[in-house]
Amino acid sequence: MTKKISKLFYALVHVLEYLIAVMTIAVLVGLLAYEVYKMFTVDGYFSGADIYLHNILTVVVGLEFVRMLINLTPANTIEVLIVAIARQVIVAHGNSLSNIACVLCIGGLFAIRRFLVPKSEFKVEISDHHDKNDKNGENGEGLE
Repeated sequence: MTKKISKLFYALVHVLEYLIAVMTIAVLVGLLAYEVYKMFTVDGYFSGADIYLHNILTVVVGLEFVRMLINLTPANTIEVLIVAIARQVIVAHGNSLSNIACVLCIGGLFAIRRFLVPKSEFKVEISDHHDKNDKNGENGEGLE
């Protein structure tokens, strides 16, 4: 009985993830269209690249987030984090210590991706990996 409820919740969570992904794509397409509209209608829009970079890179991070929601693999999750941190470095113009910390974080994420995530798990969804362990009895409960 509990396995049926667990499977139902699992399916419901996946449906909600896809629904959130669809809504996020709709918002991002709207933001991108609005950004293109402002490029042609606002005088002095390109006087500083900061606003443009901030808005466009926000859309890019959002698209990476959607990709992560749709295909939740360790590699995709790390890539989203790398893109988000890189966006922060480009847009924020923080002090040099903050920039060094961000670069070290990106380097750490690349190292994690290279040395700690097996190549066989790059395409396997995180939730599918968990289910495979449950089916093999590695969750401490054994097979029923």
